[in-house]
Amino acid sequence: MTDDRQLPDLTSRQEDILTCIVQAYSEKPEPVGSRYLVANYDLNISAATVRKEMAQLEEMGYIAAPHTSAGRVPTAAGFRYFVRRLLQTRSLTLGEQSHISERVGNLQAGMEQWMRRTASLLARSVQTASIVTPPVSQTNSFKHVELISIQGRLALMVLVLNSGSVHQRMLTLAEPVPQVKLGEAAKRVNETCADLGAQQVRLRSINLPMLEREVAELTAELIENADNNQGRFIYRDGLSQIMDRFADEEGAQQAIRILEEHTVLHALVNELLDRLPPDDGDRVGVQVVIAGDGRYEDLNRLSMVLSRYGDPEKMSGAIGVLGPTHINYGRAISTVRYVSNLMTNVLATLYQDGVEDAGQPNI
Repeated sequence: MTDDRQLPDLTSRQEDILTCIVQAYSEKPEPVGSRYLVANYDLNISAATVRKEMAQLEEMGYIAAPHTSAGRVPTAAGFRYFVRRLLQTRSLTLGEQSHISERVGNLQAGMEQWMRRTASLLARSVQTASIVTPPVSQTNSFKHVELISIQGRLALMVLVLNSGSVHQRMLTLAEPVPQVKLGEAAKRVNETCADLGAQQVRLRSINLPMLEREVAELTAELIENADNNQGRFIYRDGLSQIMDRFADEEGAQQAIRILEEHTVLHALVNELLDRLPPDDGDRVGVQVVIAGDGRYEDLNRLSMVLSRYGDPEKMSGAIGVLGPTHINYGRAISTVRYVSNLMTNVLATLYQDGVEDAGQPNI
């Protein structure tokens, strides 16, 4: 976000008025006038005084008049000042926390369903579009393989990686192999390849019997594919419900373009995660980008609140919300933080105990 030093200081009265304008505009994106502020907020000053202060705020670039004789609307600088200096985020209510926890707090339905459910819940809770990326590890490694006799020479290979992803492949064997022999072959591969990456699996399997060597070679290929494809899939939700919240068609088109172009969105999310502020005690680090912050032209009509979940040293992903610049920042930040904590706890359990039915999507 823009450095605080680039934001001129305001008096406490000007900060109160700016806060009221931002809150009013966030609730209903229409120009806000001095009489409306006096009538609806406890400012204890006259409309004339409010107009004088609003003129100062406009001169400093924190609010603007969209057209002649209209009220004022917050500018990107005004939103930044509000979020950086004036916003006081509140924790979600116990009821809200309970509802989110019930929906997000476990992986029983599998990884893909978990991702979709989280994206949907975020979009509804914050009334914005949402972004969720699957958790990925620095590099994938072997955890467990099973070989299951199907019929004749056909066998099913089920590979589980330490990231929790599950991969299945049908094998056509040179001759029928009974289930007992397949189990023994899988056991040898498991003992030989435990916790290894693709190249190490290949090296360790050289002296294995033919069947085990073929299984190990396919395992190495699947690990390499997982390394190459991880993180490219992005779950999104809520785009349709924010289309009518933009003040102009250009903002709506920008949101569509960002959410539909996966390559651009993926690159943007990765860059923002690299700039993510560190966690502050129990408060998860959150990146807030308002109107692109003068850095991202593709976001100059949008705002994004983004965070990381999981452990970057083991397995992690990104979650966030995206919408017009007048989103409810307090609710967005509180919700993203809470959901991030929940997902981190779930992944900690997954990484420790393993969840063999938590397959990632086929991408």
